[in-house]
Amino acid sequence: MYIFVCWIIYIMPDFSMIITTFPRKKDAERIAKELVKRRLAACVQIIPANSVYRWNGSIKNDREVICMIKGRRKDFERVECAIKELHSYEVPEIISVRMDGGSRDYMAWLADSTG
Repeated sequence: MYIFVCWIIYIMPDFSMIITTFPRKKDAERIAKELVKRRLAACVQIIPANSVYRWNGSIKNDREVICMIKGRRKDFERVECAIKELHSYEVPEIISVRMDGGSRDYMAWLADSTG
């Protein structure tokens, strides 16, 4: 006896989370609002952090805020340009992480919020 499994393919846009940091919460909030306004992000979380890194030959230890920006992968370059345009760092952290899943309801909301 053979059992056939039928999968319903739920086609959703390809999403990613872009991670960046800012020296001040007010800068992060300003840019987060601009990205959401432009529909380049559905949501941006702003999280306090302590960062240890090497810059110009020195070890630095600074308070920053991390932004986790959720949006469509196809919009990465536009998000990158917006961050660079509005950011105070010489070399801002801009890392894209592909989302390989999520709840159907959340992913539908992401699609609606960035479409």
